[in-house]
Amino acid sequence: MFRNQYDTDVTTWSPQGRLFQVEYAMEAVKQGSAAIGLRSKTHVVLASVNKAQSELSSHQKKIFKADDHIGVAIAGLTADGRVLSRYMRSECINYSYTYESPLPVGRLVVQLADKAQVCTQRSWKRPYGVGLLVAGLDESGAHLYYNCPSGNYFEYQAFAIGSRSQAAKTYMERRFESFVSSTREDLLKDALFALRETLQGEKLKSSICTVAVVGVGEAFHILDNETVQALIDAFEIVGEEVPAAEEGGAADEPAVDQGAPAEEGAAPMDI
Repeated sequence: MFRNQYDTDVTTWSPQGRLFQVEYAMEAVKQGSAAIGLRSKTHVVLASVNKAQSELSSHQKKIFKADDHIGVAIAGLTADGRVLSRYMRSECINYSYTYESPLPVGRLVVQLADKAQVCTQRSWKRPYGVGLLVAGLDESGAHLYYNCPSGNYFEYQAFAIGSRSQAAKTYMERRFESFVSSTREDLLKDALFALRETLQGEKLKSSICTVAVVGVGEAFHILDNETVQALIDAFEIVGEEVPAAEEGGAADEPAVDQGAPAEEGAAPMDI
């Protein structure tokens, strides 16, 4: 991307009908570390890459708890994600206090999208430079939403955002039909496999990733490093066999460049 005369203000339209400041915010999401989400009928799993910038520092937190039944994974500007997660937590507390029941996931996502949209229509504000994967469980079942800096939101069976997320999307597109009936352990396994695809050959370790789960009878919580490492070790042998089995079934299909970046220059409404 490059500067032009139409990107100095978030409220300035280009002749092509684009808001460049909003697109720059969406580009910030693409540059962030990868985050993925998968859901079945009963569970939702979030996973993210959280590498430290140096060996002397700790990593930035990428998964936040909003309530016992809602959690969020972020990609992009961590500070913006922290502010929005605090807003989500406040909305959940206020709703629970007023109505004495958990806040429906869909309603919270709409409120979050409205908050993001306001920043695309005010000249003294800037769009939030963060994408959020909202996982939750309510009376209507398990849900996984993606909230975009443009104010759009979408519900997914599985989705990935952030740097090199296309590789994880390719993996999940091949297997998403089985996610609906997957067990908790199967979802965790697929989440770790998809997260490994974003590392481009680097070994997956519990020290560089975070995994969280919410489901029926299970409040949202982040798995500790020992549990994640045990899952990685348990699935390591299977992980070597899965690609080989899939290569045989997809021999006649054209090769997919899993390391290719997401499309450049997409308009805010064309995600």
